[in-house]
Amino acid sequence: MKRGTSGRSLVVGVNKPAGMSSHDVVNRCRSIFEERRVGHTGTLDPMATGVLPVCVGPATRLGPYLTGHDKRYRVAVAFGAGTDTDDADGAVVRTAPVPRRVLDEGFAAAFVAGLVGSRKQMPPAYSAVKVGGRKSYEAARAGTIIDLAPRDITVYDARLLAVREVGARDYPVWDIEFHVSKGTYIRALARDAGLALGCPAHVEALERTAIGMLGLEECASLEALAELKDRAALDPVRLLGVRFAFVSKDLAGKAANGAQLPSAALELFERRTSPLSAEFCACTAGVRESLEPPADGELVALVAENRLAALYEYDEALGWYRARCVFQKGVSRGGDL
Repeated sequence: MKRGTSGRSLVVGVNKPAGMSSHDVVNRCRSIFEERRVGHTGTLDPMATGVLPVCVGPATRLGPYLTGHDKRYRVAVAFGAGTDTDDADGAVVRTAPVPRRVLDEGFAAAFVAGLVGSRKQMPPAYSAVKVGGRKSYEAARAGTIIDLAPRDITVYDARLLAVREVGARDYPVWDIEFHVSKGTYIRALARDAGLALGCPAHVEALERTAIGMLGLEECASLEALAELKDRAALDPVRLLGVRFAFVSKDLAGKAANGAQLPSAALELFERRTSPLSAEFCACTAGVRESLEPPADGELVALVAENRLAALYEYDEALGWYRARCVFQKGVSRGGDL
């Protein structure tokens, strides 16, 4: 299969099954779409399930712009055993009795609510964090521990769903919903919760339910994706969460050549997030004209013939938009407008 032979350029959402790595999903998608240029945004561990955005064809260039969003998870945290990977796929390396308060639902709910906020987090040893060009998990498998640095993370919301006295592997479990910032390791949250409570803990099960604007309900199984193919395409403009402009054929031609565009050339629109009067609504359903001027450094999407044609960045000092990412073919917006 030669690179780029499919002619496709789109973004889809995959509901990743357990037992497959994110790279395994990419390989399946290469076969499904008959396209070598396929990439995912937002790695999921093999044991985890749920939302995995996948870019196909030239749309893979959107990868860096789709990785900075916050994420939502449902997680089962098991207490009483710690593993070398901080999840159920790892080998148990320590055990300890579970304090009785762990089984108290009131205490558990208060503890989980107290996880909300910003903090420093040490990534797990088995993670994709690179130090000196080497991935931490590769070093850990070789018996070497890399000196990782803590990173800034934020837990926007944390809610206890249930306390189970016996989980799937005979350990007490807390079922929790998390809304977290980019770069947050749920395995590390579980590990640190156990440390704070005086007993080891690990992730027993993990499902990602959203990345930014992409929810689980919009993601297809690999089997369904094989049937849907191009019909599974999502709107990349919505997933990017940026303002956008509908451009004429003439302006799209200039953008295709990476030309700078004056601020007056683009009329910005945004998606409606709540019911609004028709006063500011565009003829396209679900969007409205944006009355705010562009901000310095703001990323704006250019839409031509219902395809994402380019991403431009505004330079306030010059009063011009500069090309950041141009798609000669354009990225499909699926059935969205």
